[in-house]
Amino acid sequence: MPYKLFISLRYLFAKKHHNAINVVSAVSALGVAIAAAAMVCVLSVMNGFGNLVEDMFSLFDPDLRITAAQGSSFRTNTATFDAIREWEEVESLALTIEQNALVRFSDRQTTALIKGVEADFNKHNSIDSTILDGEFMVYDGAFERGLVGIGLANTLGIGAHFVSPMRLYAPKRHERINMLAPERSLNQEPIWIAGVFSVGQLKYDDAYMLVSIEAAQRLFEYADDEATAVEIQLRQGASVKNIKRKLRKTLGDSFVVADRYEQQADFFKILEIEKLLTALLLTFIVLIAALNIVGALSMLMLEKKADIAILESMGAAKDDVRDIFLLEGWLISVSGAIAGVVIGVILCLLQQNLGIIKLGNGSNYIVSAYPVALQATDILIVLAIVLLLGLLVAFIPARQVNKY
Repeated sequence: MPYKLFISLRYLFAKKHHNAINVVSAVSALGVAIAAAAMVCVLSVMNGFGNLVEDMFSLFDPDLRITAAQGSSFRTNTATFDAIREWEEVESLALTIEQNALVRFSDRQTTALIKGVEADFNKHNSIDSTILDGEFMVYDGAFERGLVGIGLANTLGIGAHFVSPMRLYAPKRHERINMLAPERSLNQEPIWIAGVFSVGQLKYDDAYMLVSIEAAQRLFEYADDEATAVEIQLRQGASVKNIKRKLRKTLGDSFVVADRYEQQADFFKILEIEKLLTALLLTFIVLIAALNIVGALSMLMLEKKADIAILESMGAAKDDVRDIFLLEGWLISVSGAIAGVVIGVILCLLQQNLGIIKLGNGSNYIVSAYPVALQATDILIVLAIVLLLGLLVAFIPARQVNKY
């Protein structure tokens, strides 16, 4: 063991002549530990909320989504898409049509994002688990049926068991609007409500309506093999990253292939920015806690004036003496950082498994307790931040050792 580290460890654990030095050192380490534990807990909770929202999106979003790089729609009756459908990793390949339309029910009307889906759409995702009333059905053999988000249902004042249909209106695709008789320039489609769903995201609950892809093709005047997107669900264990790369190579630059993260890129970017800002704020708190080391180290150097003189008389250079006290201050940060990370991990595991801290009374939230997701990268980042700040703070008094 290098003698500088040996002396620093001795100074850290040995009893001092003035008990105040021990107290200040302990308070410094405790402050760093609390700040480090807070960083681990807060970042883990943010991860938990991110995973929770990602799970909500996964109820509606496919593993991979193919759209046209230019234009709003494309033909799918091609050898390329037929070949992709037969890939071993592909569980299902479904055509969808998404476009805005006017929705009217009785004396109420609003715009909605109409999503045309195939009859077995619910077999390839978890949409059934989001249905609050009714059932998944887009055609009953006689009438066109549809599902609406709960926010849209409240806006229109409709429910799953209403016998009157809604009416969807969309401009005719290849005609100009007749200003004298504008209603003649609109396609319309009657839809009977089969169910009301709630994903837990306003983006879907307040705007989306699911109808059969045939109804959407008639409403928006698309051909039978025309779609605005192709949604792909992969078999369990298949690598999304590898299949996305393979699809991009197969389809070329004419198509855009997006995974679930890219489908909700704006949301996840905002989440990353929030996490970064939170980490910066907590870093500032760690810095304030670490500044206590300045006082502890200054008091220690005053007490060890005789030791400093002895070390120098024995041939120790001034830089070596400085390094001893620099290591001493840094060891205080190390002990606090390790203790804080251990405490933070224990608290996160308790919350993750026992749900100790609740969200209100638990009845008005999607989950009853704060979600937590520990990530090794966050723990490493916390350790790096605390140890780096501890080293920088310890350097402030250590460089003044020549004055003692």
